[in-house]
Amino acid sequence: MFNPSNPSPDSSYIRPARRGKHKIFIGMAPGVGKTYKMLEEADFLKQDGIDIVIGFLETHGRKDTALKAAGLEVITRKVYIHQNITLQEMDTDAILLRSPQLVLIDELAHTNVPGSPREKRYQDVEVILAAGIDVYSTVNIQHLESLNDLVARITGVIVRERIPDRLLDEADAVVVIDVTPETLEERLREGKIYAPEKIEQSLKNFFQRRNLIALRELALREVADTVEEEANTLTSVEQICNIHERVLVCVSTYPNSVQLLRRGARIASYMNARLYAVFVADPERFLSKGESLHIDTCEKLCLEFGGQFLHVKSHNNAFSVSFLGGKL
Repeated sequence: MFNPSNPSPDSSYIRPARRGKHKIFIGMAPGVGKTYKMLEEADFLKQDGIDIVIGFLETHGRKDTALKAAGLEVITRKVYIHQNITLQEMDTDAILLRSPQLVLIDELAHTNVPGSPREKRYQDVEVILAAGIDVYSTVNIQHLESLNDLVARITGVIVRERIPDRLLDEADAVVVIDVTPETLEERLREGKIYAPEKIEQSLKNFFQRRNLIALRELALREVADTVEEEANTLTSVEQICNIHERVLVCVSTYPNSVQLLRRGARIASYMNARLYAVFVADPERFLSKGESLHIDTCEKLCLEFGGQFLHVKSHNNAFSVSFLGGKL
């Protein structure tokens, strides 16, 4: 089995399977070295004879990263025309046809061009994994769905491209690429992350020291929680006690229901508890189209977090929620 702390990965890590194995390199912000580390490990595996291709690589003009990718086969990107603009996306069909042992895919949270077979790149990754191909991918901590509101409060930036938390739970390995905020600031000032004209603006906004410290803590905590969950399997928990925690989130037609649901999902994750969301509808009141869409969004988000959404009709909201809480 592959040991992430071993700088020379054992080629036995890549082995034939009906479903591919997924390794995610995660960091606190752009520039920490996720892509470089992914390429570095791929280079070791290639030396051991593993068939590797680059499905999608974004170097952002970083010379060290581009140099590290030299010698690896690259799958040609697929061209799309959107609003008279030529855009390129990862060609998932070409990857499936090539059928390598391992494919490297940058920017897991990316949203595909309209007209693509799938909306999000992580959905392309799931198709590739289902075909028995192993995947190495990269993502930043701020792209996790349940952290969206917290990241917005920390940085003042609302992250539009997000991935479901379940991707980290389902991954075979999650590796945090960690550097100090000081190191990241130094890389930024040296032009190793963004073009010179964007450096000062970045330092005054997203890359403020306090933001980086908070994001670093989130990244380290997330991976620590994942490791703890793996150590405490469901079987061992049931052997110790018969207590099953549950988290119930009450949603309404108010917009903050989405924030409450994300917070509830985080609590459920920390407690290893089942997540439930409930919407109590007044049978004498019809929802507007906007309200119905909002409740649908809450339901989809709940299911994305692995929870169960309950839709009940009652004149007494408090009684219904109390009754359900006792039954879960």
